[in-house]
Amino acid sequence: MTVALPSGSAVPALGMGTWMMAEDPSHRSSEIAALREGLDLGLTLIDTAEMYANGGAESLVGEAIAGRRSEVFLVSKVLPSNASAAGTVRACEASLRRLGTDHLDLYLLHWRGSVPLAQTVEAFEGLREAGKIRHWGVSNLDLDDMRELTVLPGHCQTNQILYNLSRRGPEHDLLPWHASAGIPVMAYSPVEQGRLLGSPVLASVAARHDATPAQVALAWVLRLPHVNAIPKAGTVEHVRENAAALSLRLTDEDFAELDGAFPPPDGPEPLEML
Repeated sequence: MTVALPSGSAVPALGMGTWMMAEDPSHRSSEIAALREGLDLGLTLIDTAEMYANGGAESLVGEAIAGRRSEVFLVSKVLPSNASAAGTVRACEASLRRLGTDHLDLYLLHWRGSVPLAQTVEAFEGLREAGKIRHWGVSNLDLDDMRELTVLPGHCQTNQILYNLSRRGPEHDLLPWHASAGIPVMAYSPVEQGRLLGSPVLASVAARHDATPAQVALAWVLRLPHVNAIPKAGTVEHVRENAAALSLRLTDEDFAELDGAFPPPDGPEPLEML
C-alpha cells in the first residue's frame, strides 16, 4: 500500500514517526528495536526532525537504520528559525551527520515562520541539485500557505499535517485542494497521541473486526489514497499492532458510526497543530 508523490516516487502509506523518541535513555534499545522491526514489516517510511529531542531522534534513527539505509525513505524537517537560504543548508548538513547518511529522501519545513517561503524553497532546490535531498515539502501549512507555495519555482511533494478522527478540519478545503493538486498529505499523530484509544465507538468498531481501536484509527486515516500516516511506536509490539492496520478494511457501517462520533467539519477551520 503506497502513496504516489508528484515526482512519481511511491512511498509506503504507513510509516513510522519519531516525535518524543530519544528523550529517555532507558527506552533507547526498545525504540531502536521498534524501528528495525518496522523496517522488517515494510514500514520503511521514517519521519524525524532536527527539533525532536534536540537532534537526538535523528541520531537514534541513524543507529537504527545503520546498514539498511537503502531500504528507508528517510524524512527530516528544518525548524522555521533555521529556514533561511543559508540556515537551511547548515541545518540539513547537521541532520545528515546525525543520521549517518549522505542524503535525505524528503526534507520538510517544519512549520511556517518569519523567513519568506521563497528563501526556504531556494535552499531546498539547491540541496536537491547538490544531491543532499531527493525531494522537499512542508509541514503544518494551511490552504493559503499552500497556494502561495505552489506558485514558487520547484515542486512540493507533500504537506505533513495534524489529521485524525478528532481533527477533521482539513477535510473541508485543505484535503480536497491537495487531492486536486496531486500533492499528498502526511498525517502526523493519527491516533491523537493515544487519546482516541478510549473512545467506546472505536472500541465497538474494533470489536466487529477483531482489531484494536488504534488499528481502526489508522485504517480510517489510510482510507484516502493520497494520505500517509506516521504513528510513533516505541516498542516492537506496538509496531506490529500498527502494521496490522494495513489489512483492516472498514465498512460503510463503520464509517457511518465513526462519523456520528467524530463529525466531519461543516465549514472552514484553521489548521490545528500539536
